Amino acid sequence: MSDPKNGTVNKVTVASLLVALGIIYGDIGTSPLYVLKAVVGKHPIDETLVFGGVSLIFWTLVFQTTIKYVLLTLKADNHGEGGVFSLYALVRRYSKNLIIITILGATTLLADGIITPPISVASAIEGLNAVPGMETVIVPGNTLTVCIVIAIISGLFFFQRFGTHIIGKAFGPIMAIWFTMLLVIGGLEIAHYPSMIKAISPHYGYNLLVHYPKGFWLLGAVFLCTTGAEALYSDLGHCGIKNIRMTWMFVKLSLVVNYVGQAAWLMSYKTQHPLLGDINPFFEMMPHWFLLPSVIIATLATIIASQALISGSFTLVSEAMNLNFWPRVTVRQPSDIKGQIFIPSVNSILWFGCILMVIYFKTSSSMEAAYGFSITVAMMMTTILLNYYLIYRLKWKQIYVTLVIGMFAIVEISFFIANVAKIKERWMFLFFELFIFMTMYVWFYARKINNSYVKYIDIGKYTNQILELSADMAIPKFCTHLIYLSKANSRTQVEEKVIKSIFAKKPKRADVYWFLHINRTEDPYTMSYNVSELVDDKIIKVNINIGFRIQPKTELYFKRIVQELVANKELNLHIRPDGSTKYNNEPDFKFVVIEKFLSVENEFSISRGMMLRSYFILKDMSLSDEKAFGLDKSDVEVEQFPLVYNPYTNFQLVRD
Repeated sequence: MSDPKNGTVNKVTVASLLVALGIIYGDIGTSPLYVLKAVVGKHPIDETLVFGGVSLIFWTLVFQTTIKYVLLTLKADNHGEGGVFSLYALVRRYSKNLIIITILGATTLLADGIITPPISVASAIEGLNAVPGMETVIVPGNTLTVCIVIAIISGLFFFQRFGTHIIGKAFGPIMAIWFTMLLVIGGLEIAHYPSMIKAISPHYGYNLLVHYPKGFWLLGAVFLCTTGAEALYSDLGHCGIKNIRMTWMFVKLSLVVNYVGQAAWLMSYKTQHPLLGDINPFFEMMPHWFLLPSVIIATLATIIASQALISGSFTLVSEAMNLNFWPRVTVRQPSDIKGQIFIPSVNSILWFGCILMVIYFKTSSSMEAAYGFSITVAMMMTTILLNYYLIYRLKWKQIYVTLVIGMFAIVEISFFIANVAKIKERWMFLFFELFIFMTMYVWFYARKINNSYVKYIDIGKYTNQILELSADMAIPKFCTHLIYLSKANSRTQVEEKVIKSIFAKKPKRADVYWFLHINRTEDPYTMSYNVSELVDDKIIKVNINIGFRIQPKTELYFKRIVQELVANKELNLHIRPDGSTKYNNEPDFKFVVIEKFLSVENEFSISRGMMLRSYFILKDMSLSDEKAFGLDKSDVEVEQFPLVYNPYTNFQLVRD
């Protein structure tokens, strides 16, 4: 993938358009498999229902997908990157009340990851039921169908560890075939019933909502047509705004034509059958000779849709870690492609959740009832963040922001109310969402409490002692270059615990003392540094600026910085010994990592105690600091430091 910083990701070529088709539109592109079927459901087929359903689907794609995401939200370009965390990074300085909004948005997006693969793959496999000779073999909900769906999903998650760089090249062409198929098949049906085109008129949608019995509640099914819209923004960095906007014109045309084509088939079907039953109009309108190929193409498209969502979940958690919303976990790079990562723990959680969904719901029709609620919440959270972006970054006038955000709010609140009715079908879903939400909430706020107790002190007060220690030959030499990781932004400050580590118990004598600060930037791919010499050739502060999408390799960066300083003959490092000998030409570096633990001396209120204890439980389960910051164990000294927030003093000890 191209680096968004150099602008090549926004070049429009045939290849870039195919990449956009393959990466972005899997979820929203496979929605014709189940949306209109979900709208009709068990209701009698009539003109009000079918025409109204198509009208609402069309205008949902216009307002939610085209206007909100393609035209507006894609403008929130954080140096080529998109998604809820990129948007949060752009606007967080303007309000302190956006933390919960961001956590809710990220939580519901991740929760969507355990329902999209099952409903998409199940819808495609159940299409085999329409193939002559397969009616009794592939029955929605039977053991064989469920096993096939589980096998496909399990295979998809298993191969994540190897990366998608090999098969990923086929994603674009396959999705191009898929959307062409949607366009052609839908167009053929419209040719038989051309007056169906008028169904996109908004008055049909109004009639359905107002005059049809319980018509408003059908919005829960209608909303499924735009559930992949968040991916348009989340994958901005992979494809670029120009490629997304150009491909959306073709994708939207294909989707609308197919929905109208399905409606045309339904109006023809109702002359003989008043109810739809378990029949899927998507496959029923296929020519008989094309049924099996269509199921194969649909299955491949749903696998690609699932792959896009899984990859997006990996990226989301990676960004959450770098912005301190998620515990540090193992992140692997399965290929040399920029941005392609694999997170084993997230992969396992999503796989387990997907399998439970398939076993519990069994059929795609049952899953439709549970689908949509999470994405409605995610879209609402994006709207709130977008409000701040329009006001503070784009400098829109308040009246325009109010009108635009108000329009989205009315649409999304309506969808939210309609989707709330699905809670009873998805109650088990809430446990998964609660787990994700509480993990982010506890990690962010407990870490904030933890940091508020950190004491920073001026290095200048201790420079004489450090110089004296460095020259004291009576103290055994600890290393040549002693490096501490510090959270202090100021060039002249470090944590109090760092000074204690240098002097306490066994003082650490070194030739050069380095204090290394990792600064997470709002830009996704920043990699820069600056050096401050606090005491000539003795005490040096280094700030490394790293974008929130980059996994840090601190030791590698530090050694490169030292090499550049030596090569440039700065700080006189080139004329002094670096700890290498005739027996070993490697410089003598030692990183000191200070790990904190909760002291038994603390006394907490119940709420704060639960939060801090939960934080340290998560911390124990997450990666160690040396792994998280990219340090080699052979070059690291780990020290334990007790944290005393609120000392327990209310006790009496009587001497016998």
